[in-house]
Amino acid sequence: MAWDFETDPEYQRKLDWAAEFVRTEVEPLDLLYPNPYDRSNTEAMALMAPLKEQVKQQGLWACHLGPELGGPGFGQMKLALLNEVLGTSVWAPSVFGCQAPDSGNAEILAHYGTAEQKAEYLEPLLAGEIGSCYVMTEPTGGSDPTLFKTRAVRDGDHWVINGEKWFNSNAQFASFHIVMVVTDPEVSPYQGMSMFIVPADTPGVELVKNFHVHGFSEHEGHLRFTDVRVPADHLLGAEGAGFVVAQTRLGGGRVHHAMRTVALVRKAFDMMCERAVSRQMRKGPLAGLQMTQERIADSWIEMEQFRLLVLRTAWLIDKEQDYRKVRKDIAAIKVAMPKVMHDIAQRALHLHGALGVSQDLPFVDMMNYAEVMGLADGPSEVHKITLAKEVLKNYTPGDPVYPSGYRPALREQAREHLAQRLEHIVGNL
Repeated sequence: MAWDFETDPEYQRKLDWAAEFVRTEVEPLDLLYPNPYDRSNTEAMALMAPLKEQVKQQGLWACHLGPELGGPGFGQMKLALLNEVLGTSVWAPSVFGCQAPDSGNAEILAHYGTAEQKAEYLEPLLAGEIGSCYVMTEPTGGSDPTLFKTRAVRDGDHWVINGEKWFNSNAQFASFHIVMVVTDPEVSPYQGMSMFIVPADTPGVELVKNFHVHGFSEHEGHLRFTDVRVPADHLLGAEGAGFVVAQTRLGGGRVHHAMRTVALVRKAFDMMCERAVSRQMRKGPLAGLQMTQERIADSWIEMEQFRLLVLRTAWLIDKEQDYRKVRKDIAAIKVAMPKVMHDIAQRALHLHGALGVSQDLPFVDMMNYAEVMGLADGPSEVHKITLAKEVLKNYTPGDPVYPSGYRPALREQAREHLAQRLEHIVGNL
C-alpha cells in the first residue's frame, strides 16, 4: 500500500517556515504596494530583494523548475502544498519566483527556446529582472481558435504581424510578449498557428488599453500589432506548432491556479469561523445558530473535497509526467475551482453583514476572483465538455433502453452464476 496523507517531516519544516515568512514578511507588502509586477516601483523592489534571497537560502526559489534551470524540481505534489501557503498573498509568488504569467512563459522557453532565446529572455526572466506577457485571446475569439484573426506573414528574414489581442496579463509591465498568431489560414488552427517572441518595444506594438479586473493586482492589456516585424529566429518552437507549445503552459497553469485557490478558500473559511465565534447575538455567539453551523459544515466539506481533488491531480501529474494523460482530472479541478471559491466567500461575506461587502474585507474580490477563474485558461463550459468526453471514452454502448424486467433479468443471471459456482464447490468436496 502506498496511500499516505502525511507530508514528510523535512518538507513540512520548509512549509512551516514559508507560512510564517509569508505572514510576517510578505503580507505587509500587500497592504502598501498592491502591484508586484511594477518594477519601476524602486521602493517596493528594494524591499522585495532581501526577501527573495531568504527564499533562495531555504531552497524554495522557482520550485516549478528543475535544477538545470535553477529550481529544485519539486514536482506538482510539493508545489501544491507550497502554493497553499503562497496563495494567501499577492506578493508571495513573486518573492518565491513562481508568479504568473512568468512561470508559464518560463516553461515554454525552457522546453522550446533556442540557446540564444534562453540567454536573452529566459535567464533574466528566471532571475526576476524582467517580466513577460502571454498573448493569446482576441476580441473576436477567446476559447474558439477558429475565430482568431491576428496574422503573421513571412517576409524574407522576418515575420510581419498584424492584428489585435486582449486581456493579456501583465502587458503593461512586460519586457517581451509570447504571441500566438495564425501563420497558415488554409489549415486547421491546430496546425496553422505559431508562437513568437515579440519584444515589447518593437515598433508597431501598441498598448491600446488596460482593463482593471477587481481583485487582481495586474491589469489586462489590449494590444494592437501593426506591421510588427519580428526576426525569423524569434519563432518559438516549430512553425504551425503554436497549440503544442501553448499546452506546455496551459496545463500547468490551470493546476497552479487551483493550488493557490485552495489557499484563498482556506482564508475565507478561517475568516468565516472567526466571525462565527466572535460575533455576539442576543442568545450567544453567531456560531450557536443552526444556519451558521450549516454554512460552516457545507464549506468545510466543499473545501476539503476540492483540496483532495487538487492534490490527487498533482500526484497523477507527477506519476504520469504527461499533462495529456491527466486531462480529465485537470478539467475537473478547473470546473470545481470557481464554484467552491464563490460559495465559501459568499457565505463568509453574509456572516460579516454589511462589513462583508465593503473594501475593508476581501470577500467581494474573492467572489470576482472566482468568476475570473471560471474564464481564465478556458471557460468552465469547455472543461466540462472535456471532462465528460474523457469519462465517456471508457464506456461502450449497450442497449439504448433497458428492457422491461431489467432487474429480474440481472437477478436471474446472478442466480445462474452462483448455481454454477455452488455446483463446482460441491463437486470438489
